[in-house]
Amino acid sequence: MSIARIGILTISDRASRGDYEDKGGPAINVWFSRVLTSPWEAVARVIPDEQPLIEEALIELSDIEGCCLIVTTGGTGPAVRDVTPEATEAVCEKMMPGFGELMRSASLKIVPTAILSRQTAGIRGKCFILNLPGKPSAIDDCLNAVFPAIPYCIDLIDGAYLESNPEQCKSFRPAHALRR
Repeated sequence: MSIARIGILTISDRASRGDYEDKGGPAINVWFSRVLTSPWEAVARVIPDEQPLIEEALIELSDIEGCCLIVTTGGTGPAVRDVTPEATEAVCEKMMPGFGELMRSASLKIVPTAILSRQTAGIRGKCFILNLPGKPSAIDDCLNAVFPAIPYCIDLIDGAYLESNPEQCKSFRPAHALRR
């Protein structure tokens, strides 16, 4: 079985300068370490809130590093420098708006400001790209909501096969798509 590569891209001016400790990227890594049972490795980056740099990093992680999944954290709010969704849309061939809708819906049960989030998801080649918020607790809430559909989505685009521990987060695959 090959090792799946998962890009973890933190988008933060302060974290990229070292003014602020990146908590989002490590929270994503902890979540995947707890949930995934198939072999995987993280390819992590921390970059500033600059659309060209975000696009460049997404392309590098997808096309050069061969990540089947890229999870971003940060840059999804309404502030002027929050441009992660725009960068994601610029590099994707297909957008998957249902993921953002579900993450906002799940987060609204916890905090009313979740409506300000502009998280989205899309597909670039054989890579699924998912935007998450920057707060670690919100990262958990959002991944718990949408991850059940991600492994099958990656199957459909011929990406790596991801398996999860059903006691942590049960992935859904139709019966015809299950590996035997």
